[in-house]
Amino acid sequence: MDSTRLVYTTWPDSESARAAAGTVLEEGLCACVNLLPGMTSLYRWQGRMESAAECVALFKTTSDRSAALGARLAALHPYEVPAILALPVDTAASDAGFLDWIDEQTRPT
Repeated sequence: MDSTRLVYTTWPDSESARAAAGTVLEEGLCACVNLLPGMTSLYRWQGRMESAAECVALFKTTSDRSAALGARLAALHPYEVPAILALPVDTAASDAGFLDWIDEQTRPT
């Protein structure tokens, strides 16, 4: 339960985010994904200021599965340099039942 991770990613559109989410859910690399379409990113790329409409995807997983999840998301991602950030979760401030559920859903069978 103390090993929960939230993996933040951005995708060019809802369809690519949903497809990746379905794949990694089927593979047991995460327990849940939240898709947040309609986000605007402002960033520097190759020396220029850029702006793009994107979809945020938040994956709930464990530290044991986060490296494999990150690698799989990178392989599925259409961007040359995808935004994939694995963030630790403050388990003391989180619902224990939800954390247990994440752990159960991502346990290899």
